[in-house]
Amino acid sequence: MKNLQSAGPSWGDLLSGRNGWRALGLAGGVALHATDVYIATTILPSVVQDIGGLELYAWNTTLFVVASILGSVLSVRLLTVLGPRSAYFCALAVFALGTVVSASAPSMPWMLGGRTLQGLGGGVLLALSYALIRVVFEERLWSRAMGLVSGMWGVATLCGPAVGGIFAQLGDWRLAFWALLPVVLLLAVIVNREVDNQRPADDAAQPIPLLKVMLLSATVLVISLTALTDDLRWSAAGVIAGLALMVILARLERNTTKPRLFPSGSYSIRTRIGHLYVCMNLLGIGMTTEIFVPYLLQTIHGRSPLTAGYLTALMAAGWSVGSMFSAGRSALAAQRLTRVGPLITALGLGALAWLMPIAGLFDHPAGALALCAVLTSVGLGVGIGWPHLLTSVFTAAQPGEENLASLSITTIQLFAMALGSALAGLIANGAGLTTLAALPGAQRTASWLFATFAVAPFLAFVLASRKPRATGEAS
Repeated sequence: MKNLQSAGPSWGDLLSGRNGWRALGLAGGVALHATDVYIATTILPSVVQDIGGLELYAWNTTLFVVASILGSVLSVRLLTVLGPRSAYFCALAVFALGTVVSASAPSMPWMLGGRTLQGLGGGVLLALSYALIRVVFEERLWSRAMGLVSGMWGVATLCGPAVGGIFAQLGDWRLAFWALLPVVLLLAVIVNREVDNQRPADDAAQPIPLLKVMLLSATVLVISLTALTDDLRWSAAGVIAGLALMVILARLERNTTKPRLFPSGSYSIRTRIGHLYVCMNLLGIGMTTEIFVPYLLQTIHGRSPLTAGYLTALMAAGWSVGSMFSAGRSALAAQRLTRVGPLITALGLGALAWLMPIAGLFDHPAGALALCAVLTSVGLGVGIGWPHLLTSVFTAAQPGEENLASLSITTIQLFAMALGSALAGLIANGAGLTTLAALPGAQRTASWLFATFAVAPFLAFVLASRKPRATGEAS
């Protein structure tokens, strides 16, 4: 009996009674944000067929993620000023408004406005769902709650393509967005009943590094603008301007103390934490090729929206499987996995550059299986090293900056997604996606996109073989 009493909390402790409703409310916020990502990815080919705007295809992801970055940073201030319940309501309201705008979009610029609002509200939801775990649960339930909330990305991998694919095949992609509103209403009811509005008593009043966040967002937006022109000179100028903004941000971070956006040493590849951030960015950029996979599968291979959505989800599934396989390995095994993972991803993207453009590939079972295996390998390579990269970030930060390092992980991931989608749009348009006929344009885009993006994880593989300094430098 004594051993039973000293055992740790079970899933039943988290999922029963009021705790169960609270867990549903917080996990639902992440699930809503993540499902929206996969719904939009799945239905975008149908959206383009209906309202046009193929040249702005990648901007749906770019603006969504940039707005998510801003939302995740603003969530700290919202929590302090409004309290947990009101902050959550605010996020749901902005997300719902963006959903209505997207669902009623008559043109792609209108759609981009809706996606930006969805990203802003979703970014706040994402951050609040993690932050409120400390507020609404006892400390003994924190680890279980964190696992549940994190697992919602896996649920979204299954639900998002299904919802988007079904409505796209029915010929009404707008219903995929409208279907999110009942979930918003349900979450509002749960939060209203189970989450109080008492403001945290800790140091949440820390000022927001808003200028630095705007510079970070501007970097991605400026690079994204280069995808709107076929003139290589303007494209090069946009990339240079984006890099210049990043240099300005790095100097601001080095010359000021608080508020910081990233820990000390983050902008130097010679430091351990800077080295880790670069690897994370390169791997994240490699994964953003998934935004074009549904379009390529439907245009080149004639797959239905539902099938294309689930085939694309193989990349995310590979990431999840790789993470579960890798977690808990010894330090030596973790080092090896961190090194070999990026190489697997690079080889997978290289194989996609060869296989994806081949029309009729699905006429043969071997061809279909090969493409499925390659799609899975891209995410698998990232997943087997990702948990160890994140764990290393916690130990690489200077004393006193551990919390900042942990909070910056979400920003790094979102930035990599936004930058990757911007570059993907630039390469796709440059390869002739919008200027050539549909099939040859898609085939040429597939070759250039995957071959070019294979460079990013290969560089991560090279970096993983180097040993930077153990700690970050002061800045």
